[in-house]
Amino acid sequence: MSTSNASCRVVVSFDFDAEEVWIGEDPANADRPGTLSQGTYGAKVAVPLVLDVLQRLDLPATFFVPGRVAERYPHRIEEILGSGHEIGHHGYTHTSPSRLSAEAEEAELVRGREILTGLGADVRGYRSPSWDFSPVTLDLLVGHGFTYSSNMMDDIRPYRHPGHDLVELPVHWTLDDAPHFWFDGAAWNKTIRTSAEVRSLWEEEYVGMAAVDGLFMLTMHPQIIGRPGRIQMLESFLTWLRERGARFSTAGAVAEAHR
Repeated sequence: MSTSNASCRVVVSFDFDAEEVWIGEDPANADRPGTLSQGTYGAKVAVPLVLDVLQRLDLPATFFVPGRVAERYPHRIEEILGSGHEIGHHGYTHTSPSRLSAEAEEAELVRGREILTGLGADVRGYRSPSWDFSPVTLDLLVGHGFTYSSNMMDDIRPYRHPGHDLVELPVHWTLDDAPHFWFDGAAWNKTIRTSAEVRSLWEEEYVGMAAVDGLFMLTMHPQIIGRPGRIQMLESFLTWLRERGARFSTAGAVAEAHR
């Protein structure tokens, strides 16, 4: 692995989906407590573990949260905010905008924001539950005063959406924990990767991003990254990033600097 001293901006982000990711995939899962328990773990065990790591390393993070998760776990939202982290919009339910009518999408946007702001969050950013937009999503975000989006994979640096003042903070599956660790029992052909393999991949991507002054947008899910072995890997990896001069910011701070 290269030991280059080049550094780049790093956003440590978490999609705090809890049970809603399972219900959004299949509403019938609402009546399957075993399935939902995978999401419950995120709120019950993983979020505190994640917050402990961030506190020990004194690092900022951005948590994108569906409104229903905030309704179900308001104390976790208060803990996240109380630790100085940013909270962004992640839908009301965990439903892709591409599956909603324009009216339903706007209702989700408004309701989700109401819940989060009611708990004290200053909600400026939006991450779709599916990393995808409908034909009206962009206009809705601008119309409702959002300042940034974190959904697109068409760049490695922040940019403004053409004709709008909305800043895009690009993402990619490489830097998402789900493609590497996700296993739901429904698709038995999936293979859970080792933490060492994923860390090697992330290190490689950071070195490449630093060489081109890209934005290293790390996207994780408490219920996935928050397993005991993986949380140790995360703390070690974040320490490795800091030792290489990574410039840590919340998503909102990066967007504001770009604006």
